[in-house]
Amino acid sequence: MNNDLPLVVGIGASAGGVSALSQLFEAVPSNSGIAFVVVTHLNPDRESLLHTVLQRKTDMVVRIAQDGDLVVPDTVYVMPERSVLQIEGGRLRLRETAAGHREYKPIDVFFSALAEDQKENAAAIVLSGGDGDGTLGIKVIKEQGGVTFAQTAEDDPDIVSEMPDSAIATGLVDFAIPAGQMAEKLMQIRDGRATLDALVVAATSDHQTDPRQLQSEISDLLMQRTGHDFSGYKSKTFFRRVARRMQVQKIDDVERYCAHLRQDSDEVDALFRDLLISVTNFFRDTDAFASLEEKVIPKLCENRDGKSPVRIWVPACTTGEEVYSLAILIREYMDEHAVSASVQIFATDIDASALNVARLGRYPEQLLRQASPERLARYFHRDGVSYVVSKKVREMCIFSPHNVISDPPFSRMDMVSCRNLLIYFGPDLQRQIIPTFHYALKPDGYLFLGTSESINQFSDLFHTVDKKHRIFQALEKGNRRWSPSDMHYRLTDKDTIDNRQTTLSGIQLRHKIERHILEQHTPAHAVIRADGEIVFVSGGTGGFLEMPRGIPTHDLLEMVPRDLRLELRATLRQVVEGRRSVYRRDLTITTASGELQRLNLRVEPLRGTGDRERLFIVFFESVATEASQPVDATENSRRSEAAEHELRELRERLQSTVEEYETALEELKSSNEELVSVNEEAQSTNEELEASKEEMQSLNEELNTINAELNGKVEELDRANGDLRNLFDATRIATVFLDGDLVVRTFTPAAADLFSLRIADIGRPLSELASVSDYPELRVHIREVFETGAAYEHRLSRDEGASQYLVRVTPYLRGDQTVEGAVVTLVDITSLAKAEEHQKILIAELNHRVKNMLAVIVTIVKTSLRGKDVRPEVLDTLINRLLGMARAYSLISERSWTSVGMRDIMQGEMAPFGADRIHLSGPNVGLQPPQALAVSMVIHELVTNAIKYGALSNDAGSVEARWSVAEDRLALVWRERDGPQTNKPERNGFGYVLIEGQVEQQLGGKLETSFSAEGLMLSMEFPL
Repeated sequence: MNNDLPLVVGIGASAGGVSALSQLFEAVPSNSGIAFVVVTHLNPDRESLLHTVLQRKTDMVVRIAQDGDLVVPDTVYVMPERSVLQIEGGRLRLRETAAGHREYKPIDVFFSALAEDQKENAAAIVLSGGDGDGTLGIKVIKEQGGVTFAQTAEDDPDIVSEMPDSAIATGLVDFAIPAGQMAEKLMQIRDGRATLDALVVAATSDHQTDPRQLQSEISDLLMQRTGHDFSGYKSKTFFRRVARRMQVQKIDDVERYCAHLRQDSDEVDALFRDLLISVTNFFRDTDAFASLEEKVIPKLCENRDGKSPVRIWVPACTTGEEVYSLAILIREYMDEHAVSASVQIFATDIDASALNVARLGRYPEQLLRQASPERLARYFHRDGVSYVVSKKVREMCIFSPHNVISDPPFSRMDMVSCRNLLIYFGPDLQRQIIPTFHYALKPDGYLFLGTSESINQFSDLFHTVDKKHRIFQALEKGNRRWSPSDMHYRLTDKDTIDNRQTTLSGIQLRHKIERHILEQHTPAHAVIRADGEIVFVSGGTGGFLEMPRGIPTHDLLEMVPRDLRLELRATLRQVVEGRRSVYRRDLTITTASGELQRLNLRVEPLRGTGDRERLFIVFFESVATEASQPVDATENSRRSEAAEHELRELRERLQSTVEEYETALEELKSSNEELVSVNEEAQSTNEELEASKEEMQSLNEELNTINAELNGKVEELDRANGDLRNLFDATRIATVFLDGDLVVRTFTPAAADLFSLRIADIGRPLSELASVSDYPELRVHIREVFETGAAYEHRLSRDEGASQYLVRVTPYLRGDQTVEGAVVTLVDITSLAKAEEHQKILIAELNHRVKNMLAVIVTIVKTSLRGKDVRPEVLDTLINRLLGMARAYSLISERSWTSVGMRDIMQGEMAPFGADRIHLSGPNVGLQPPQALAVSMVIHELVTNAIKYGALSNDAGSVEARWSVAEDRLALVWRERDGPQTNKPERNGFGYVLIEGQVEQQLGGKLETSFSAEGLMLSMEFPL
């Protein structure tokens, strides 16, 4: 392990697991040195805000995962919506999903990638969630040496426990604890990683203890407890498992851990399970499956048709990888050889969560590495980053819960595949399970075991097909049967006879039997079980027992003479039910030689045996034949012989009845097998119900996710509503919201004061409000807004003009931009109206004073220059210029010193002249007051010059003025036509100087003039 890398923790939860995530991150310190990656079930159509929620719970950096992000410590990466998250080379990889599609197992996908990339440097946490997502990922994490966590409900009663319960049920979760306690365990694992590194390296001279010796000591403890030898295990793998258990037990010294193993047998079992961990992948043990494909599959599919299906039982199927592997092998053979037969693979397990995963048939890519590309393409279809088993393979498999130890087994199976289950069972359970498999198989059916398993002492039930790959074939046995109480032991088992009270070895049993005989009896005897199966036979029974023809049997009732069977059966039943000895005297039997023999029969319970394995001893006591009595009369002899003959016939009839009863019993067994078949059909129906349940669970998960998102939206809506309420209170703007029927929907506090509204007025039509009488045009204005969709503004006076309001009626638009109502806003502009009124008075006063001042100036100029040596035309020019300024100023004052239109200026200056001689062209662009004065002076000079010297000095001339606006600049062209011929003056006069000064200095523009025979042309340009 590279300790330079941070411990990478993958966290899986559903969208409703925010509470669990909060509890976890609140307990993690900001400098933990651990990197966290959060993967949740997200709706692809909704934006996730999980990162903002988690940022409030921790001081670590919380960020949305980006493709290519290097995983660094003290950082929380959150999977975004519409994507699937993986990790490769310590960097996150995002894979976007198609529109409308979602990855159903994103947690399994990430956990599997994390295990493959980080190995023992990975940890996985499964939190609240509503399906089995994470179960497969937990198995891969554990296989690669990582640490696993699952949440329990101790700290959160609202936890959705299906996801963590499914993970816990695998038996691969190291810590099943509340979310708030996981941070402390993570810190311990982080600090203990150096211990793991120290264990997996080879010993050096500095080490006081040889790792090989430690492995040998631990292997000896495991051998004593479990019967399995791990001394040949790879040291690196072995000590990785040991180190993980040391972390769980908080032991940092391997020798102390060895001492702990000696004292705690449960820890030995836990270490044993960890050493056996190996995730069931597709086609695991490739050579074994190749042997199965070559030697067994053709035999199974031979001579099959629609009426003889291939039946296979896979107990302990876990998450279904092996089941689908077998189905693919059979499907390949049937497709290749054109075999059309139905296939029923009954896959069972006691873990309902694992069965749910198997039924879905959805697996991460990491679990399919053993499958060839051809098989992937043929029997799987890719869905996002997962693979889903094809329908034609899934239809062959039936998954159902079943306990192989206590539930009735399946029957008439062609093959039983039970790999790596027996290694978890002790010898006693193995002695029960293997005969159960033999019962479930047809004659010549196949048994497929794991590479570490064998049939041990049951070689009389199976013969070996492939010893290396553990493939066996069932042998036909006449006493094939199954019973919940009697399949625990066999006659051939000489090592152990288990019962609840006493465990007897073979020698101890013989000593006990011989001691009992020596104390009570010495005749020939046999020890049997309640069903008549022989356990022990003494010497001297040859005259009473004979092996019947056919298959060898150990049933005492089949070995005794026919004359004795009925009596022995009745006596045995009486002893079993009454638990006391029964003695039958003077019984007559016919020996194999045809002679009559008399004997006494005693059956009694064998002391020292328990209720679970009750044994009985049967004594056969020969009765000596008495000396012949003198014959008194032939008549008596004949009667005696007739009676004996009649008794013999009765016994034969009774024996015939017994045989008929046994035949009926066999038929009953056949009926029982039919019932088992019906039960299988019921299990198939249950499978369909389970699938429906899974769909409901998936729908419920969706609803939980939507509910969580709705809760978040409600909180956002509450905050937005609070913000709006505070905004309404702060602005104090009277606003009333109306629907399409002019019914009050809501209003602001300011509107309540203005219109005398109360909460009870919500829902009332606007026409019913008495306060609206001050604004009778309101309904008309609202209707106009409805029709046009444009806002409407209006000034409203209330209280006889004392109050002024600006009324703005705007449309209330829905999301599709259709008008749904109206928003009426009233802004108090009383102070503004008073200011405007005062401004009008001031402007009127100013205009009056300026006009008076200009009139005074004109008078002063006339008076001052009267009698002076000033030419009249100069005086007229000056007076006209002053009057032009007065007109321009008057025009500006009429616009309240706002913008003045260019056309208005031109028309004002040229109004005295005929419209047929003046041609104006251009937009009425607005000019600011300084610009308007300057332009007015320029036009005045041009008009004056045209009247004196230019086109307006005769009756034929005309003037054209064209202006345009481009890029915020105004261009004006003045052209005179049909006037007196003009020539360029030798020097510029005062008028030209005035025009040039106004254009270039006041307006900041450019001026160009030209004199031609047609008349003057002037062009000027200035910025607006």
